[in-house]
Amino acid sequence: MKTDSWKALSWIAAAELFALSLWFSASVIAPELKNIWNLTAVSEAWLSASVPSGFVIGALFSSYFGIADRYNSRKVFAVAALLGAIFNGMLIFVDDAIWGIALRIITGVTLAGVYPTAVKILSEWFPKKRGLAIGILIAALTLGSSLPHFVIVFLSAVNWKIVIICCSFLALISAVIVWWMVKDAPVPFNRKPFSFSLLRKVTGNKPVMLANYGYFGHMWELYAMWTWLPAFLTASFTNFSPETSPGFIALASFLSIGIAGGVGCVVGGQMADRIGRSRLTVLSMAISGGSALLIGFTFGQSIWLTLILAMIWGMSVISDSAQFSAAVSEFADTEYVGTALTFQMCVGFLITIVSINLIPILQKVVGWEWVFVCLAIGPIFGILSMAKFKQYEFGRGEA
Repeated sequence: MKTDSWKALSWIAAAELFALSLWFSASVIAPELKNIWNLTAVSEAWLSASVPSGFVIGALFSSYFGIADRYNSRKVFAVAALLGAIFNGMLIFVDDAIWGIALRIITGVTLAGVYPTAVKILSEWFPKKRGLAIGILIAALTLGSSLPHFVIVFLSAVNWKIVIICCSFLALISAVIVWWMVKDAPVPFNRKPFSFSLLRKVTGNKPVMLANYGYFGHMWELYAMWTWLPAFLTASFTNFSPETSPGFIALASFLSIGIAGGVGCVVGGQMADRIGRSRLTVLSMAISGGSALLIGFTFGQSIWLTLILAMIWGMSVISDSAQFSAAVSEFADTEYVGTALTFQMCVGFLITIVSINLIPILQKVVGWEWVFVCLAIGPIFGILSMAKFKQYEFGRGEA
Protein backbone atom coordinates (compact mmCIF):
# COMPACT_ATOMS: atom_id res chain seq x y z
CA MET A 1 0.00 0.00 0.00
CA LYS A 2 2.74 2.46 0.99
CA THR A 3 4.72 1.66 -2.17
CA ASP A 4 1.59 2.14 -4.28
CA SER A 5 0.94 5.51 -2.62
CA TRP A 6 4.39 6.87 -3.40
CA LYS A 7 4.22 5.49 -6.93
CA ALA A 8 0.92 7.28 -7.44
CA LEU A 9 2.45 10.46 -6.02
CA SER A 10 5.37 10.26 -8.47
CA TRP A 11 3.11 9.92 -11.49
CA ILE A 12 0.64 12.58 -10.34
CA ALA A 13 3.45 15.04 -9.58
CA ALA A 14 4.94 14.48 -13.04
CA ALA A 15 1.54 15.00 -14.63
CA GLU A 16 0.98 18.18 -12.59
CA LEU A 17 4.39 19.54 -13.59
CA PHE A 18 3.68 19.03 -17.28
CA ALA A 19 0.08 20.29 -17.22
CA LEU A 20 0.83 23.49 -15.29
CA SER A 21 3.34 24.58 -17.96
CA LEU A 22 0.19 25.90 -19.68
CA TRP A 23 -0.32 28.59 -17.04
CA PHE A 24 2.43 31.03 -18.07
CA SER A 25 3.00 29.66 -21.59
CA ALA A 26 1.72 32.90 -23.16
CA SER A 27 2.98 35.27 -20.46
CA VAL A 28 6.65 34.52 -21.19
CA ILE A 29 6.14 35.43 -24.86
CA ALA A 30 4.03 38.50 -24.11
CA PRO A 31 6.51 40.89 -25.83
CA GLU A 32 6.08 38.97 -29.10
CA LEU A 33 2.31 38.70 -28.68
CA LYS A 34 2.09 42.42 -27.95
CA ASN A 35 3.35 43.13 -31.47
CA ILE A 36 1.57 40.26 -33.25
CA TRP A 37 -1.82 40.86 -31.61
CA ASN A 38 -1.44 44.67 -31.40
CA LEU A 39 -2.15 44.59 -27.67
CA THR A 40 -3.36 47.76 -26.00
CA ALA A 41 -2.81 48.49 -22.31
CA VAL A 42 -6.27 47.06 -21.58
CA SER A 43 -5.85 43.89 -23.65
CA GLU A 44 -2.36 43.33 -22.21
CA ALA A 45 -3.86 43.44 -18.71
CA TRP A 46 -6.51 40.95 -19.80
CA LEU A 47 -3.82 38.66 -21.17
CA SER A 48 -2.19 38.58 -17.72
CA ALA A 49 -5.51 37.92 -16.00
CA SER A 50 -6.98 35.55 -18.59
CA VAL A 51 -5.84 32.21 -17.15
CA PRO A 52 -6.72 32.98 -13.51
CA SER A 53 -10.07 34.36 -14.74
CA GLY A 54 -10.72 31.12 -16.59
CA PHE A 55 -9.62 29.11 -13.59
CA VAL A 56 -12.17 30.94 -11.44
CA ILE A 57 -14.93 30.25 -13.98
CA GLY A 58 -13.98 26.58 -14.14
CA ALA A 59 -13.69 26.29 -10.37
CA LEU A 60 -17.08 27.98 -9.86
CA PHE A 61 -18.67 25.55 -12.29
CA SER A 62 -16.92 22.58 -10.72
CA SER A 63 -17.74 23.49 -7.12
CA TYR A 64 -21.33 24.46 -7.99
CA PHE A 65 -22.02 21.07 -9.56
CA GLY A 66 -19.65 19.12 -7.29
CA ILE A 67 -17.75 17.72 -10.30
CA ALA A 68 -14.77 16.51 -8.24
CA ASP A 69 -17.10 14.56 -5.92
CA ARG A 70 -19.51 13.18 -8.54
CA TYR A 71 -17.04 11.80 -11.10
CA ASN A 72 -13.82 9.80 -11.08
CA SER A 73 -11.10 12.30 -10.13
CA ARG A 74 -8.40 10.68 -12.24
CA LYS A 75 -10.51 10.85 -15.39
CA VAL A 76 -11.53 14.44 -14.69
CA PHE A 77 -7.82 15.36 -14.45
CA ALA A 78 -6.90 13.54 -17.68
CA VAL A 79 -9.73 15.03 -19.74
CA ALA A 80 -9.03 18.53 -18.39
CA ALA A 81 -5.30 18.27 -19.24
CA LEU A 82 -6.11 17.03 -22.74
CA LEU A 83 -8.52 19.90 -23.39
CA GLY A 84 -6.00 22.37 -21.98
CA ALA A 85 -3.35 21.09 -24.39
CA ILE A 86 -5.74 21.49 -27.33
CA PHE A 87 -6.96 25.00 -26.51
CA ASN A 88 -3.48 26.26 -25.66
CA GLY A 89 -2.12 24.78 -28.90
CA MET A 90 -4.76 26.64 -30.91
CA LEU A 91 -2.95 29.89 -30.05
CA ILE A 92 -0.50 29.27 -32.88
CA PHE A 93 -3.34 29.82 -35.38
CA VAL A 94 -4.51 33.09 -33.82
CA ASP A 95 -3.47 36.58 -34.91
CA ASP A 96 -6.09 38.55 -32.99
CA ALA A 97 -6.05 39.60 -29.32
CA ILE A 98 -9.72 38.84 -28.68
CA TRP A 99 -9.49 35.22 -29.81
CA GLY A 100 -6.11 34.78 -28.14
CA ILE A 101 -7.37 36.01 -24.78
CA ALA A 102 -10.52 33.88 -25.17
CA LEU A 103 -8.38 30.78 -25.69
CA ARG A 104 -6.30 31.65 -22.63
CA ILE A 105 -9.47 31.99 -20.55
CA ILE A 106 -10.68 28.58 -21.75
CA THR A 107 -7.25 27.14 -20.93
CA GLY A 108 -7.67 28.47 -17.40
CA VAL A 109 -11.08 26.77 -17.22
CA THR A 110 -9.48 23.42 -18.02
CA LEU A 111 -6.77 23.89 -15.37
CA ALA A 112 -9.53 24.08 -12.75
CA GLY A 113 -9.96 20.38 -13.47
CA VAL A 114 -6.26 19.69 -12.93
CA TYR A 115 -4.94 21.37 -9.78
CA PRO A 116 -7.74 20.84 -7.20
CA THR A 117 -8.48 17.41 -8.64
CA ALA A 118 -4.86 16.34 -8.15
CA VAL A 119 -5.02 17.41 -4.50
CA LYS A 120 -8.18 15.36 -4.02
CA ILE A 121 -6.55 12.28 -5.61
CA LEU A 122 -3.58 12.58 -3.26
CA SER A 123 -5.83 13.04 -0.23
CA GLU A 124 -7.31 9.63 -1.11
CA TRP A 125 -3.89 7.98 -1.45
CA PHE A 126 -2.53 9.64 1.71
CA PRO A 127 -5.25 9.61 4.39
CA LYS A 128 -2.62 10.60 7.01
CA LYS A 129 0.62 12.58 6.99
CA ARG A 130 -0.28 14.12 3.66
CA GLY A 131 1.62 17.38 4.21
CA LEU A 132 4.79 16.12 2.49
CA ALA A 133 2.80 14.42 -0.30
CA ILE A 134 0.82 17.54 -1.17
CA GLY A 135 4.00 19.60 -0.69
CA ILE A 136 5.68 17.53 -3.41
CA LEU A 137 2.61 18.01 -5.62
CA ILE A 138 2.71 21.79 -5.16
CA ALA A 139 6.46 21.70 -5.86
CA ALA A 140 5.60 20.08 -9.19
CA LEU A 141 2.98 22.77 -9.79
CA THR A 142 5.55 25.46 -9.02
CA LEU A 143 8.16 23.99 -11.34
CA GLY A 144 5.54 23.49 -14.02
CA SER A 145 4.30 27.08 -13.74
CA SER A 146 7.86 28.37 -14.12
CA LEU A 147 8.79 25.86 -16.85
CA PRO A 148 8.09 28.31 -19.72
CA HIS A 149 10.83 30.58 -18.32
CA PHE A 150 13.21 27.63 -18.51
CA VAL A 151 12.08 26.87 -22.07
CA ILE A 152 12.76 30.49 -23.04
CA VAL A 153 16.39 30.14 -21.90
CA PHE A 154 16.96 27.62 -24.71
CA LEU A 155 14.41 28.85 -27.23
CA SER A 156 14.86 32.62 -26.94
CA ALA A 157 15.85 32.88 -30.58
CA VAL A 158 13.13 30.48 -31.80
CA ASN A 159 9.65 31.38 -33.06
CA TRP A 160 7.20 31.97 -30.18
CA LYS A 161 4.96 29.25 -31.57
CA ILE A 162 7.54 26.64 -30.56
CA VAL A 163 7.12 27.65 -26.90
CA ILE A 164 3.34 27.20 -27.17
CA ILE A 165 3.71 23.83 -28.92
CA CYS A 166 6.20 22.59 -26.29
CA CYS A 167 3.88 23.48 -23.40
CA SER A 168 0.84 21.94 -25.12
CA PHE A 169 2.77 18.76 -25.82
CA LEU A 170 3.75 18.54 -22.14
CA ALA A 171 0.08 18.89 -21.14
CA LEU A 172 -0.79 16.10 -23.59
CA ILE A 173 1.79 13.87 -21.90
CA SER A 174 0.20 14.79 -18.57
CA ALA A 175 -3.18 13.51 -19.76
CA VAL A 176 -1.61 10.25 -20.95
CA ILE A 177 0.17 9.73 -17.62
CA VAL A 178 -2.95 10.22 -15.50
CA TRP A 179 -5.21 8.12 -17.75
CA TRP A 180 -2.90 5.13 -18.17
CA MET A 181 -0.23 5.24 -15.46
CA VAL A 182 -2.08 6.43 -12.35
CA LYS A 183 -4.32 3.97 -10.53
CA ASP A 184 -7.42 4.86 -8.57
CA ALA A 185 -6.86 4.96 -4.81
CA PRO A 186 -8.12 1.86 -2.93
CA VAL A 187 -11.11 3.72 -1.47
CA PRO A 188 -14.75 3.22 -2.44
CA PHE A 189 -16.05 5.68 -5.03
CA ASN A 190 -19.67 6.64 -4.68
CA ARG A 191 -21.16 8.81 -7.38
CA LYS A 192 -22.95 11.59 -5.51
CA PRO A 193 -25.94 13.54 -6.82
CA PHE A 194 -25.53 17.29 -6.97
CA SER A 195 -26.74 19.11 -3.91
CA PHE A 196 -26.52 22.74 -2.79
CA SER A 197 -25.85 21.33 0.68
CA LEU A 198 -22.27 20.49 -0.38
CA LEU A 199 -21.34 24.16 -0.58
CA ARG A 200 -23.35 24.97 2.55
CA LYS A 201 -21.40 22.30 4.42
CA VAL A 202 -18.12 23.84 3.24
CA THR A 203 -18.99 27.39 4.34
CA GLY A 204 -20.44 26.13 7.63
CA ASN A 205 -17.28 24.28 8.66
CA LYS A 206 -15.31 26.77 10.79
CA PRO A 207 -11.81 25.19 10.65
CA VAL A 208 -12.19 24.69 6.89
CA MET A 209 -13.10 28.37 6.46
CA LEU A 210 -10.21 29.51 8.67
CA ALA A 211 -7.86 27.49 6.45
CA ASN A 212 -9.59 29.10 3.47
CA TYR A 213 -9.02 32.60 4.86
CA GLY A 214 -5.36 31.78 5.33
CA TYR A 215 -5.24 30.57 1.73
CA PHE A 216 -6.92 33.73 0.47
CA GLY A 217 -4.24 35.88 2.09
CA HIS A 218 -1.57 33.60 0.65
CA MET A 219 -3.06 33.88 -2.85
CA TRP A 220 -3.20 37.69 -2.71
CA GLU A 221 0.59 37.55 -2.72
CA LEU A 222 1.53 34.40 -4.66
CA TYR A 223 0.44 34.85 -8.27
CA ALA A 224 1.05 38.58 -8.34
CA MET A 225 4.61 37.80 -7.24
CA TRP A 226 4.98 35.02 -9.83
CA THR A 227 3.57 37.24 -12.59
CA TRP A 228 5.55 40.41 -11.93
CA LEU A 229 8.82 39.24 -10.34
CA PRO A 230 10.35 38.54 -13.80
CA ALA A 231 9.50 42.11 -14.86
CA PHE A 232 11.01 43.43 -11.62
CA LEU A 233 14.18 41.39 -12.16
CA THR A 234 14.42 42.63 -15.74
CA ALA A 235 14.14 46.27 -14.67
CA SER A 236 16.46 45.87 -11.68
CA PHE A 237 19.18 43.88 -13.47
CA THR A 238 19.27 46.17 -16.52
CA ASN A 239 19.30 49.21 -14.27
CA PHE A 240 22.38 47.85 -12.51
CA SER A 241 23.99 46.43 -15.67
CA PRO A 242 22.38 47.38 -19.03
CA GLU A 243 24.18 44.55 -20.85
CA THR A 244 22.48 41.82 -18.79
CA SER A 245 21.26 39.17 -21.24
CA PRO A 246 17.56 38.18 -21.53
CA GLY A 247 18.62 34.56 -21.16
CA PHE A 248 20.20 35.23 -17.76
CA ILE A 249 17.07 37.08 -16.61
CA ALA A 250 14.88 34.14 -17.72
CA LEU A 251 17.17 31.76 -15.83
CA ALA A 252 17.03 33.97 -12.74
CA SER A 253 13.22 33.94 -12.93
CA PHE A 254 13.19 30.15 -13.19
CA LEU A 255 15.57 29.83 -10.23
CA SER A 256 13.56 32.25 -8.08
CA ILE A 257 10.11 30.89 -8.89
CA GLY A 258 10.65 27.29 -9.96
CA ILE A 259 13.72 25.87 -8.24
CA ALA A 260 13.49 27.85 -5.00
CA GLY A 261 9.73 27.36 -4.88
CA GLY A 262 10.01 23.63 -5.48
CA VAL A 263 12.51 23.25 -2.66
CA GLY A 264 10.31 25.38 -0.40
CA CYS A 265 7.28 23.16 -1.04
CA VAL A 266 9.10 19.94 -0.14
CA VAL A 267 10.77 21.42 2.96
CA GLY A 268 7.49 23.04 3.99
CA GLY A 269 5.66 19.74 3.63
CA GLN A 270 8.18 17.93 5.82
CA MET A 271 8.08 20.64 8.48
CA ALA A 272 4.27 20.82 8.50
CA ASP A 273 3.96 17.12 9.31
CA ARG A 274 6.34 17.66 12.24
CA ILE A 275 5.37 21.03 13.72
CA GLY A 276 1.81 21.41 12.44
CA ARG A 277 0.22 23.16 9.49
CA SER A 278 -0.72 26.33 11.35
CA ARG A 279 2.82 26.90 12.64
CA LEU A 280 4.39 26.24 9.25
CA THR A 281 2.00 28.57 7.42
CA VAL A 282 2.53 31.38 9.94
CA LEU A 283 6.31 31.04 9.61
CA SER A 284 6.19 30.94 5.81
CA MET A 285 3.91 33.95 5.52
CA ALA A 286 6.05 35.93 7.96
CA ILE A 287 9.12 35.33 5.76
CA SER A 288 7.33 35.93 2.45
CA GLY A 289 5.59 39.06 3.74
CA GLY A 290 8.94 40.37 4.97
CA SER A 291 10.48 39.64 1.58
CA ALA A 292 7.71 41.58 -0.16
CA LEU A 293 8.50 44.55 2.06
CA LEU A 294 12.27 44.35 1.55
CA ILE A 295 12.90 43.38 -2.06
CA GLY A 296 12.19 46.85 -3.38
CA PHE A 297 15.23 48.15 -1.49
CA THR A 298 17.44 45.95 -3.71
CA PHE A 299 16.15 47.52 -6.95
CA GLY A 300 19.07 48.56 -9.13
CA GLN A 301 21.55 47.19 -6.59
CA SER A 302 23.85 44.17 -6.95
CA ILE A 303 22.30 41.50 -9.16
CA TRP A 304 23.31 38.78 -6.71
CA LEU A 305 21.78 40.59 -3.74
CA THR A 306 18.48 40.96 -5.61
CA LEU A 307 18.58 37.35 -6.79
CA ILE A 308 19.25 35.96 -3.29
CA LEU A 309 16.31 37.84 -1.79
CA ALA A 310 14.14 36.87 -4.77
CA MET A 311 14.97 33.21 -4.15
CA ILE A 312 14.17 33.54 -0.43
CA TRP A 313 10.86 35.09 -1.42
CA GLY A 314 10.26 32.43 -4.05
CA MET A 315 10.91 29.68 -1.51
CA SER A 316 8.74 31.10 1.28
CA VAL A 317 5.84 32.39 -0.84
CA ILE A 318 4.86 28.85 -1.91
CA SER A 319 6.21 26.69 0.94
CA ASP A 320 2.89 26.90 2.80
CA SER A 321 0.56 26.52 -0.19
CA ALA A 322 0.08 22.77 0.14
CA GLN A 323 -0.84 23.06 3.79
CA PHE A 324 -4.01 25.06 3.22
CA SER A 325 -5.24 22.33 0.87
CA ALA A 326 -4.11 19.62 3.28
CA ALA A 327 -5.93 21.33 6.15
CA VAL A 328 -9.16 21.48 4.15
CA SER A 329 -8.82 17.85 3.07
CA GLU A 330 -8.41 16.83 6.72
CA PHE A 331 -11.24 18.88 8.23
CA ALA A 332 -13.80 18.51 5.41
CA ASP A 333 -15.92 15.36 5.38
CA THR A 334 -15.17 12.84 2.63
CA GLU A 335 -18.48 13.50 0.89
CA TYR A 336 -17.61 17.09 0.03
CA VAL A 337 -13.80 17.32 0.19
CA GLY A 338 -13.49 17.76 -3.60
CA THR A 339 -16.04 20.55 -3.60
CA ALA A 340 -14.32 22.16 -0.60
CA LEU A 341 -10.93 22.17 -2.35
CA THR A 342 -12.39 23.55 -5.57
CA PHE A 343 -14.27 26.27 -3.67
CA GLN A 344 -11.07 27.24 -1.85
CA MET A 345 -9.12 27.57 -5.07
CA CYS A 346 -11.97 29.33 -6.87
CA VAL A 347 -12.07 32.20 -4.40
CA GLY A 348 -8.28 32.21 -4.06
CA PHE A 349 -7.71 32.65 -7.78
CA LEU A 350 -10.44 35.28 -7.97
CA ILE A 351 -8.38 37.28 -5.49
CA THR A 352 -5.26 36.87 -7.66
CA ILE A 353 -6.97 38.66 -10.54
CA VAL A 354 -7.20 41.78 -8.37
CA SER A 355 -3.62 41.71 -7.09
CA ILE A 356 -2.13 40.81 -10.49
CA ASN A 357 -3.80 43.82 -12.11
CA LEU A 358 -3.08 46.11 -9.18
CA ILE A 359 0.70 45.78 -9.44
CA PRO A 360 1.23 47.53 -12.83
CA ILE A 361 -1.12 50.36 -11.78
CA LEU A 362 0.75 50.97 -8.54
CA GLN A 363 4.14 50.52 -10.21
CA LYS A 364 3.50 53.59 -12.36
CA VAL A 365 2.74 55.61 -9.23
CA VAL A 366 5.31 54.39 -6.67
CA GLY A 367 7.88 52.62 -8.86
CA TRP A 368 9.42 49.16 -8.52
CA GLU A 369 11.02 50.14 -5.22
CA TRP A 370 7.68 50.20 -3.35
CA VAL A 371 5.12 48.37 -5.44
CA PHE A 372 5.45 44.93 -3.78
CA VAL A 373 4.73 46.38 -0.32
CA CYS A 374 1.00 46.03 -1.05
CA LEU A 375 1.40 42.25 -1.35
CA ALA A 376 2.39 41.99 2.33
CA ILE A 377 -1.26 42.66 3.22
CA GLY A 378 -2.10 39.06 2.23
CA PRO A 379 0.39 37.32 4.54
CA ILE A 380 -0.67 39.52 7.47
CA PHE A 381 -4.32 38.51 6.99
CA GLY A 382 -3.29 34.88 6.49
CA ILE A 383 -1.22 34.80 9.68
CA LEU A 384 -4.18 36.05 11.73
CA SER A 385 -6.45 33.36 10.25
CA MET A 386 -4.02 30.48 10.73
CA ALA A 387 -3.29 31.56 14.30
CA LYS A 388 -7.00 30.96 15.00
CA PHE A 389 -6.94 27.71 13.04
CA LYS A 390 -4.24 26.43 15.40
CA GLN A 391 -6.77 25.70 18.17
CA TYR A 392 -8.65 23.29 15.89
CA GLU A 393 -5.49 21.62 14.61
CA PHE A 394 -4.29 20.84 18.11
CA GLY A 395 -7.66 19.78 19.45
CA ARG A 396 -8.80 22.80 21.44
CA GLY A 397 -11.70 23.75 19.18
CA GLU A 398 -14.78 22.09 17.76
CA ALA A 399 -15.33 21.74 14.02
